Amino acid sequence: MFKYGQDIGIDLGTATVIAYVKGKGIVLREPSVVAVDSNTGEVLAVGKEARRMLGRTPGNIVATRPLRDGVISNYTVTEKMLKYFINRVGGKFIFSPRIMICIPSQVTEVEKKAVIDAASQAGARRVYLIEEPIAAAIGAGLDISKPCGNMVVDIGGGTTDIAVISLGGSVVSTSLKVAGDKFDEAIVRYIKKKYNVMIGERTAEDLKINIGCVYPKIQDMEMDIRGRDLVTGLPKTITVHSSEMLEALTEPAMMVVDAVHSVLERTPPELAADISDRGIYMTGGGCLVDGLDKLLQEKTGINVMIAQDAVSCVALGTGKALDNLDILDSKKRK
Repeated sequence: MFKYGQDIGIDLGTATVIAYVKGKGIVLREPSVVAVDSNTGEVLAVGKEARRMLGRTPGNIVATRPLRDGVISNYTVTEKMLKYFINRVGGKFIFSPRIMICIPSQVTEVEKKAVIDAASQAGARRVYLIEEPIAAAIGAGLDISKPCGNMVVDIGGGTTDIAVISLGGSVVSTSLKVAGDKFDEAIVRYIKKKYNVMIGERTAEDLKINIGCVYPKIQDMEMDIRGRDLVTGLPKTITVHSSEMLEALTEPAMMVVDAVHSVLERTPPELAADISDRGIYMTGGGCLVDGLDKLLQEKTGINVMIAQDAVSCVALGTGKALDNLDILDSKKRK
């Protein structure tokens, strides 16, 4: 069945790609991982299937994440991945879809152009970009059109975007390359240093999700993991406690807190007063690390709320912004 191209909103994340189709809501949520045959350049798997291959592939198959730190690190693979997802979401069209894609707030013109080109090559009729914190604020249900300050901290897989938003635009913003992936790396380093055991990214992520914390827990939890003993070279099972996770994750968590602090320092006093009244909103999968909201609240003295459905906030916001595409188009024509 041929039909007019739909409007699609894509949260092109370092860890996950979430697609929103106008009128349908979120229709796709897949890891942004692609498995490629290095001999032929052919894409073998995308998404969940490819994620299962991470760290488990033979020499000729490479499972990679084409996005690093929120920006495109491998252009051709990103284009193939986008094409695959757009085809899966869209079906057959007479006209290609219009696509709105999220980008971190501090990306360069070159990085913006790479996203636009990749989406155009993947089959978009027209590409629009929206800053992640603005999309996150819309997705969290904040009214950003009014002249009052809202502060959003969006912690994804590759970047943390912090912005103070008023009248539909960001007044002060910063983007730092410390987010979910850096938390995983900190865990890998900690286990290697303390136990002399090497673990993979996926094991580190499981630890972070199950027992990770950045604020002392009332009850200490534990989890058994397997890795490779660096002394004997043999597999080894160790038991890790949440108190150790606190030790491992404090450093990256404090970097996020310091960045929030520096944005607050640069915020105009009227907007700072609004933020202390309304609180700080946290979105993105990275903000679900246990105790991150408590830590931020303790260090800033401002109430911190985690948005409902934090992981999908950016995609939902992009979807809601699709309603204004016709206005954007008519402005461009004028």
